[in-house]
Amino acid sequence: MRHAANETSTQTLTRLITALDKQHPVTITYLKEEIREVIAVNSKGVATRRTIKTGRLVETIRTIEIHNIIVSQAGDILVRAMDRETGEFRSFRLDRIQAYTVHRTAYVIERPAADAAESRTVGLATVTVLYPVDCPIAQRIDLLASALAA
Repeated sequence: MRHAANETSTQTLTRLITALDKQHPVTITYLKEEIREVIAVNSKGVATRRTIKTGRLVETIRTIEIHNIIVSQAGDILVRAMDRETGEFRSFRLDRIQAYTVHRTAYVIERPAADAAESRTVGLATVTVLYPVDCPIAQRIDLLASALAA
């Protein structure tokens, strides 16, 4: 088990991307925001249920199958993955991953259709840029900038 506090976010991200490339599941210790269900009864005696976020972070352990890593509009790095416990497509913030273990087994959960899972991602762009790593950094930045402008 690797502790995210003992390494940089770049190192953690690199290992998670490698797990994604090799399609190896990852068990994470994660801090999720606690959600409580509240039942309110109005003056007519009608009960309504709603969920509220308490702001408290609760530790949870999940085994996930990573399918994408994106940056949100708020600037958070999100790991988009299938949760093996619930079978649902979820997002996990990289900065809330406390520890993780990359397994050597293969993915077992079928991923939902791309349009259903990815259509909720708004305002993000993905650009694939191929450039030689031995060229000067200024040239690589120019190549990346021109690809993003296109």
